[in-house]
Amino acid sequence: MYRADIRLVIGTRPEAIQLGPVAQALDARGLHPSLILTGQHPQLDLAGCGLDRFPSFSLGCEGQADPHKYVEQVFDALFPFLRRRPDLVIVQGDTSSALAGAMAAVAARVPLAHVEAGLRSHDLQQPWPEEEYRRRIDAEADLLFAPTEGAAQNLRREHVPGDIHVTGNSGVDALIAVERRLPASTLREAGQFKLLVTCHRRENWGEGLNSLADALRRVAAHADIRIDFVLHPNPEIAARIQALIGDLDNVRFSLPCTHAEQVAKMRNSDLILSDSGGMQEEAPALGVPLLVLRNTTERPEGVASGNCRLVGLHAEQIASAVLELRNDPVALARMGRRQFPFGDGTAARTIATIIDDWLSVRSGSHLLAG
Repeated sequence: MYRADIRLVIGTRPEAIQLGPVAQALDARGLHPSLILTGQHPQLDLAGCGLDRFPSFSLGCEGQADPHKYVEQVFDALFPFLRRRPDLVIVQGDTSSALAGAMAAVAARVPLAHVEAGLRSHDLQQPWPEEEYRRRIDAEADLLFAPTEGAAQNLRREHVPGDIHVTGNSGVDALIAVERRLPASTLREAGQFKLLVTCHRRENWGEGLNSLADALRRVAAHADIRIDFVLHPNPEIAARIQALIGDLDNVRFSLPCTHAEQVAKMRNSDLILSDSGGMQEEAPALGVPLLVLRNTTERPEGVASGNCRLVGLHAEQIASAVLELRNDPVALARMGRRQFPFGDGTAARTIATIIDDWLSVRSGSHLLAG
């Protein structure tokens, strides 16, 4: 009796969040995946992502400042584990771990699936190196799971050789599952405007952080605004932002939190300021307005739906956008309509069905758990 050997490469928190529903959906179909943990983010909440019950092996590759060198490190550690040639390697997104997993699969002549394929900013510097990495992965993948029709169109224009499927984004699946488990939203304090802020993209670590801090100083001059800044796991970046705005009375700093804690923070905010790709997918589904701290985005669907707005990283532009929405409840409510431009929560089941059918055709028989 045939049993599929499927490996999910996971290195970062977003990968764990988005591949959690995929692993569970594969398991529900009798395809029992195992995890290869690269170590890029040393502490992953596997239980919170529904991944703690799957067999796993850690490569122990600690993250490093140079993403290209980290790709090489993970490739060297991972390739030996693929010499027995599993049936499929699955990577997600555009991280160093994802690219290394894809390169190792190709080198070992193992079929490759890419979850969240086709995202494009069309600017190799924004974000760097993610834009380059996702293009390289897509060029090699046998199965490409595009979250939206727009992402699929990007892949078709590039004439990638793999099979393209529009599935929705499994991050929305994870969000819906987490929100169901959360207690009811807390009542917001009258007369307060709650602003949630995160900033983690590499291209924003330099002058971008200075500009953001300047903007938040202008915003914090309004006593009714309460700012919750979730710090970056990198201690140097966290220390820098604390030094820039730590003296402001209406700014509270939060340590890096679990996905459930982050979703709760998002849901209880009036407005979000972030450069996070995941938040661009989650905010519309939660019905929370999001100002994107970037000049371009590979997720234009959130902008098109009206839930997200690009504001760049110029202090005056950021502050003006925050204050405009704080002073215009109608515009804020319009941006806060709950919508699902990135899928309706069924992406993982769709992905698992496609994988099951694809492997069955390749093996010449239905895959049943032994």
